[in-house]
Amino acid sequence: MFQAALLRQSTLLRTVGPLRRQNMQPALDISPPVHRGMESNLDRSAFQKSIPVLAVRIATQQTALLLRSDALKSYIIDIPKIRSVVWDPSAENDRRLVLLKITEQAALSPEARTFLIDHSAEIVEHTINLDYNYWTADDILQAVLPEHLLDGSPTGFSVIGHIAHMNLNKEYLPYKKIIGQVILDKNPAIKTVVNKLDSIDNTFRFFKMELLAGEPNYIVEHHESNCRFIFDFSKVYWNSRLHTEHDRLVQLFKPEDVVADVFAGVGPFAIPAARKGCAVLANDLNPDSVHYLSKNIAINDVADLVQASCEDGREFIRSAAFKVTEKPFRPYAGPMLSRVKEKRRRREAQALEQNEEQPASTNSCSYAPTEPPRQAVTRFVMNLPDSALDFLDAFQGILATEDSIEGKLHYAKMPMIHCYCFTRELEPDKAEMDILLRAEARLGHRIEEDVCFHLVRSVAPNKDMYCISFRLPHAVAFGR
Repeated sequence: MFQAALLRQSTLLRTVGPLRRQNMQPALDISPPVHRGMESNLDRSAFQKSIPVLAVRIATQQTALLLRSDALKSYIIDIPKIRSVVWDPSAENDRRLVLLKITEQAALSPEARTFLIDHSAEIVEHTINLDYNYWTADDILQAVLPEHLLDGSPTGFSVIGHIAHMNLNKEYLPYKKIIGQVILDKNPAIKTVVNKLDSIDNTFRFFKMELLAGEPNYIVEHHESNCRFIFDFSKVYWNSRLHTEHDRLVQLFKPEDVVADVFAGVGPFAIPAARKGCAVLANDLNPDSVHYLSKNIAINDVADLVQASCEDGREFIRSAAFKVTEKPFRPYAGPMLSRVKEKRRRREAQALEQNEEQPASTNSCSYAPTEPPRQAVTRFVMNLPDSALDFLDAFQGILATEDSIEGKLHYAKMPMIHCYCFTRELEPDKAEMDILLRAEARLGHRIEEDVCFHLVRSVAPNKDMYCISFRLPHAVAFGR
């Protein structure tokens, strides 16, 4: 076992006698103490652990030499978040302790012992003290949850602003409070932890939730696609896992497009599209969503490019084309400027006008009056995967009453439809056929032009989310 602390290494070797080299001892056990009796009350003080190790006491100026030594480098401790070099607690200011990942000196090789003798180093005992703050959320939950629940312990969550959004399986619900507290403790940026409930709002389709830990504050500020979003997470729908999909679809848009976002929510498609230069009709049935959509339009400086409405999706589809014809959007005027460049542009414009008052611009790009206004919807986005396909029948005859030649010229090319949906078919070919047949049945026409499918994500073991994109058939749009 250990020799008395502070003995010279040469004396220690003479006392022990020749040592034959042994295999390296098992790795140090740094797992937390097990307390499977906890359910709702988390006792942080119960997570304390002392780990005895050997350490090399050496002069401060020789520390680097020891750390680089081939004879000793394989013995130096390499435990996460544990420093390998610490101050000598004996109050000798010119000494350091280099911690080793062994507890018995017999584990040292002859080369290592010779190195220590040559450099007048000592082997001493040292104790590493760990507490609750050391271990990760998964470490703590592995020490608390019943053994049959250890596989797949629920440490995963979505982050929306300061909120951690969990989706606990029913077997973990008896431990939901302690799980929430651990997640809160181990993630400093998180202030609120919630769990999605099975119930869903039938009208506005957002998930209800319960507070597990932290502040009951659901107003979040979230950043995505270089845009800023503010909303009440308890009253609107938001899914951070769709960030990649939001980006993918917006990348398909052309800056001169006019996008009709049928189920816009708080603007995850509409706001980035407008920042790109697109004109957007953004609609949602949920008044809370439209309230925050309007806020997000303002704070992202796209008020002249996005028109918000609160209508039934079917009515919105039927009227979108005529809204744009009757009240066209200004033409695309080039990429938006940063706020700094926009302020500089405005100052320069004011100087050129020689004190003539100019109306304050609400956008961050220059106006190009030589281009024609935008009078036709070029894309429809339908992001309500649970029921969006059912709304496709609303496209029947959406341009049928537009009899003027000028109006028909606006739609010489039909708009693209981007419709999200679920399917139980897991094989790609079968999934695409299932979606296509369902879409054609609701649309009342074959879908043949510019058709493509994109697998968004798997939402359950037997349920995938897709986006079907296609060009609206001319016969559907102008049919009666």
